[in-house]
Amino acid sequence: MLHDDDVQAVQKLNEAYRRITLELGKVIVGQQHVIEELLIAMFARGHCLLVGVPGLAKTLLIRTLADTLSLKFSRVQFTPDLMPSDITGTEVIQEDKVSGTREFKFLPGPIFANIVLADEINRTPPKTQAALLEAMQEHQVTVGGRRHKLTEPFFVLATQNPIEQEGTYPLPEAQLDRFMFNTFVDYPTEDEELQIVKQTTADIHPQITPALSAEEIMALQQIVRRVPVADHVSRYALKLTRLTRREHGDVPDFIKDYVSWGAGPRASQYLVLGAKARAVLYGRYFVNCEDIRAVAYPVLRHRLMTNFNAEAEGLKPDHIIRKLIDLIPSTDEDESRGPVTEVFRPADAG
Repeated sequence: MLHDDDVQAVQKLNEAYRRITLELGKVIVGQQHVIEELLIAMFARGHCLLVGVPGLAKTLLIRTLADTLSLKFSRVQFTPDLMPSDITGTEVIQEDKVSGTREFKFLPGPIFANIVLADEINRTPPKTQAALLEAMQEHQVTVGGRRHKLTEPFFVLATQNPIEQEGTYPLPEAQLDRFMFNTFVDYPTEDEELQIVKQTTADIHPQITPALSAEEIMALQQIVRRVPVADHVSRYALKLTRLTRREHGDVPDFIKDYVSWGAGPRASQYLVLGAKARAVLYGRYFVNCEDIRAVAYPVLRHRLMTNFNAEAEGLKPDHIIRKLIDLIPSTDEDESRGPVTEVFRPADAG
């Protein structure tokens, strides 16, 4: 349960969310859902993959976010010749000028930052992509048999171009699953694009005021973990995940027709964590099913593998997620009349 100090911290995070959004608005035009999903992932201790065509300010957004949060920022431009040591760092031999002895010294790479921008992550081979896996999961890197802890808080925010296939390497499923969110960055509206043109073609240099420190972010991350979640909300998240698995239980026909592989348990965890962070950002001390629905798309879209039938009919993972949301009742009152299999009902429901 939340204590009085936690309630004050929730209010502080809600105020910080407003300040961060205001500061980002000085540089970034529109993209409110992208900003919200980035902050949700950050306060839930998750990593985020931003997918969008070039020129949509993905890199600028992440750099500005680091400035707004007063965090150390590092950018890695992924290229086909990038080596794992270019990310994690390497050990070099240094000679002591006084004693003449030589010893290995670790030179940290760009991964040792609070926010690491992996720009065009799909442009480098799997070997280098895999160099991020240990850092993303364990918040450490191993070089020369020695473990080196990363700076906290630590987030990997990667960008990916969805339209250019030549010279790119699709991310392995194991690495995709490490990203809490897969956020789609769409084109701006006409009014937003007009504002972008005016803002970027004039001599304007907005000043960004930091809203939170690293210590405050880590403290607020603890608050997010302590937000209570009702059982029916957790079961709602489980239904969304478990109904994507075509080989297990009584699943809808459209899952059997269009999905090759469903989401794993990490999806259920991230649905609940993302819903907790969203509730706190909105100044609430409880989680509802609407929070689960709001984070369902970025959590599930990269964890559903559609088959040839879906591709032939132009169905994307988002279409599948929408069908699931429409199918699954979101409250206990609706559950009694909704098309949900018995396996998802509480054991004492009769």
